[in-house]
Amino acid sequence: MKTIEELSQIMTDLVKSKGWFDEDTKRKQTPRNMACSLSIEAAEVLEHFQWSEEILHKDELASELADVFLYLLQLAKISEIDLEEAVLRKIEVNYGRTWDK
Repeated sequence: MKTIEELSQIMTDLVKSKGWFDEDTKRKQTPRNMACSLSIEAAEVLEHFQWSEEILHKDELASELADVFLYLLQLAKISEIDLEEAVLRKIEVNYGRTWDK
């Protein structure tokens, strides 16, 4: 199993290999672009449940979830956010919160 840091590095290596850090790229790795892409991919996850409560195409859903995760990793990386630390802090906050039962 890979750590978040290792997965983030693998994503960074992919981005470098595609030239997406280059000045003249059409796929600029900016926080805004990553946030937009993350939102678009999340909407594609939602499409799987547009007319059904069931998971009809598990492999396709898995692919869309992976896209969301990869954009999230990249957004955190270029924003200089330690995603693992942020997740652990948020879980701690959520333990102190109450929701309707």
